Amino acid sequence: MLSGLVIVDKPQGWTSHDVVARMRRLAGTRKVGHAGTLDPMATGVLVLGINKATRLLTYIVGTSKTYEATIRLGQSTNTDDADGEVTSETGAAGVDEAAIAAGIEDLTGDILQVPSSVSAIKVNGERSYARVRAGKDVQLEARPVTIRRFEVHAIRRVDGGRLVDVDVTVECSSGTYIRALARDLGVSLGVGGHLTALRRTHVGPYTIGQARTLEQLAENLEVLEMSAAARALMPNRELTAEETAELSFGRRIAAGPGAGTANAATPEKPAAAFSPEGELVALLADAGNHARPVLVFAPDSPSGAIGSPGLNSPQEGR
Repeated sequence: MLSGLVIVDKPQGWTSHDVVARMRRLAGTRKVGHAGTLDPMATGVLVLGINKATRLLTYIVGTSKTYEATIRLGQSTNTDDADGEVTSETGAAGVDEAAIAAGIEDLTGDILQVPSSVSAIKVNGERSYARVRAGKDVQLEARPVTIRRFEVHAIRRVDGGRLVDVDVTVECSSGTYIRALARDLGVSLGVGGHLTALRRTHVGPYTIGQARTLEQLAENLEVLEMSAAARALMPNRELTAEETAELSFGRRIAAGPGAGTANAATPEKPAAAFSPEGELVALLADAGNHARPVLVFAPDSPSGAIGSPGLNSPQEGR
């Protein structure tokens, strides 16, 4: 049974669910999930899991992300990106590079961010974007995010200098809304702002260089094998033959080298354990002097794993 990760270069205009549906047809299986959505306007890295590899997706969702983006200053939209309607315009001719740099510095590091109201966040059991479209008032709470890098590459005056386009790279924690950064930069400068282009280049250890378009994947379905995917994603532990046998029955073994320290494996951040042959056997969490299996991969099992978190991965709006 084909199992592994597929790193897709998502095309503009497609939803993440559109890509999953296409991959189900290409891979010939219903067991396909994704590790965090991209807005239809966005392109770039979308990590998909096939069959057994869907069990890894929950550990990919929380990894850091990197984006290439263009922020337009001087216009606000109702979606904080170019897919929405312009709601206000304020000439940005007086905004200089120093002001932009200061605004970006204020949005770098550990910040509180109010997500875009047109997002998949649920409010009283209803998606925020659905409430907005129904004309309801939506007030989302600010949440902590980390902007590790917010770097300007180019500043361009457009529309006779009335608008300013800023090309940036953003490296951030999971759950960050890049459109909200564009909105907040525009607000801080007093001219409004929205996102006009967005391309995701990294999801954790997986990069745009590994990504393939849907057309390329239709010709040659490139799948990152389970062991290689897990080695890149999490700390590694090499097992003895005896430990491999114990884990195959779901039994605990001696704790890993990092047990009792800040580097100890946990259920949220487990270690990937490999047999002497290099096969992914289990994900392990340390508990005292022992390591217990969070997830055991059974090569001959139709489900592919025991104790799995399942196919549904958390949604991550942009």
